[in-house]
Amino acid sequence: MTDQLAEAVATLLRDHGKRVAVAEATACGLVMHRLGAVPGASRYLIGGVVAYSNTTKRQVLGVDEAALAQGSVSQASVQAMARRVRELLGADVGLADTGIAGPTGGGPDRQIGLTYVALSAADADAWERHIFQGDRLANQRQTADAVLDLLKRYLQSLPRP
Repeated sequence: MTDQLAEAVATLLRDHGKRVAVAEATACGLVMHRLGAVPGASRYLIGGVVAYSNTTKRQVLGVDEAALAQGSVSQASVQAMARRVRELLGADVGLADTGIAGPTGGGPDRQIGLTYVALSAADADAWERHIFQGDRLANQRQTADAVLDLLKRYLQSLPRP
């Protein structure tokens, strides 16, 4: 089975000569897996970090306390993750996700399925908030789709090479 979204993103990355790094929490490596499954991934995929815990976000990625104080599942945290993985690995584009995949972990102000995705590049920063409806695996898959779609839209907005 082909992954049309990952293949489209891979083509755009190669066409634009961009290299990407990924920091994943909710998707737990699905974004890296999907990008790495496309032949020729070494031309655009630098690496990534599965930063599931705040300790990993802090100690490995260097996400600051101010961002984490707003919540590990927040706009501030996901933007910091995307920026830091880009800087840390020397990529052109950094991607990140964080959220509550379920079936537990939700609360009155943080429902299951709440997810933030972000992109950081020298010329752009973007983030999105989603509420996915599904079981844990469905929410993780939707998170990976959202990350890849955000990247695809960014790459499509660039001038044609």
